[in-house]
Amino acid sequence: MNRTRTRVAVLGAGIVGCACARELALAGLDVTVVDRGAAASATTAHGEGNVLVSDKGPGPELELARLSRRLWPQVLQEVAERCPHAARAVEWEPKGGIVVATTDAGARELTRFAADQRAAGVRSEVLDADALAEAEPYVTREHTAALHYPEDAQVQPAAAAAALLIGALAAGATLRTDCEVLGAVTHGDRLTGVSTSTGLLEADWFVNAAGPWSGALSTRLGAPVDVRPRRGDVLVTTPLPPTVFHKVYDADYVGAVGSSAEELQTSAVVEATRGGSVLIGSSRRRVGFDDRLRPEVLSAVAAKALRLFPTLAGVPVMRAYGGFRPYVPDHLPVIGADPRLVGLWHVGGHEGAGIGLSVGSARLLRRLMLDQPTDMDATPFRVDRPAVLRDSTPTAIEETA
Repeated sequence: MNRTRTRVAVLGAGIVGCACARELALAGLDVTVVDRGAAASATTAHGEGNVLVSDKGPGPELELARLSRRLWPQVLQEVAERCPHAARAVEWEPKGGIVVATTDAGARELTRFAADQRAAGVRSEVLDADALAEAEPYVTREHTAALHYPEDAQVQPAAAAAALLIGALAAGATLRTDCEVLGAVTHGDRLTGVSTSTGLLEADWFVNAAGPWSGALSTRLGAPVDVRPRRGDVLVTTPLPPTVFHKVYDADYVGAVGSSAEELQTSAVVEATRGGSVLIGSSRRRVGFDDRLRPEVLSAVAAKALRLFPTLAGVPVMRAYGGFRPYVPDHLPVIGADPRLVGLWHVGGHEGAGIGLSVGSARLLRRLMLDQPTDMDATPFRVDRPAVLRDSTPTAIEETA
């Protein structure tokens, strides 16, 4: 049988893999998505659903965030045309974000950071005490500065991934779950197939979209990239009357995101869901793939949140969950072709921003793969940069993946 369409295997069915599958299937490629478990069941299912521009300083990641923010409503509208229920389940909410400083030093840093963002085109508005109280009646009055970012938004992350996957399947993609990639099949310097727990999968291109497991997967394929897991934990309250109306976080959050420290980093991030529960984060710590919840971490997260919302004291917490974010030492995503193994592409390393950046990353990948003009300069995300490439010796983290 003659084969006329380029075959692409997307390795990973989290939100980034689903977004890539949709873009590539819409471009007319023959797409197969594989995952060792179920779609959107790992990192994607353990996120908060942030679509943010407020936490990124000027540079390539902010450009990618702004591209993604423009694309999200368009993508959801296209999904809604085929499957309105899937689009509604995403719970797209352009609620905006509010950043609050509670110290003089925090106020100075927030003011400087926001000025740099405005110069790069990000919209933000200074809130005085009255404006903050009107926007968030229950937030602390012990603040030194507050800024409103109207472009920040939120989705239900697993539902968002499902909607993107539905879009991919509607465009002709196929899905294989419970299919673990075990190794590479090569011909010279070209990747021609992968051995899996369900048999051989051949394709012309392979996309490593395995999130925090991208490092382990790339090592199995013989082209390691330095993507590591970084743990985060979230508290979920019982449903409350309307209490939090935006995504609200303290000014320390940006510093925690940008830190490379292995020890625990916490900052207050508080937002409500449509069901009434309040999500309380955030923490960052590098502990490999240790998935145990730590009471001391949850306590530290709760203490930071109470500084922002004292009225949450005594509110019951009905559960806590944690997940692993794909961390790269230079804090930039990895998007592009592998220089060592023809046919292998990487899309990952978004850390805690993968939900928001997924659609922009997928659009960028599609344009790169098809050698089309890109919406932005993709060079900063290239695979062959010092923070990403390393030798083929598995690390202890990878060996336990």
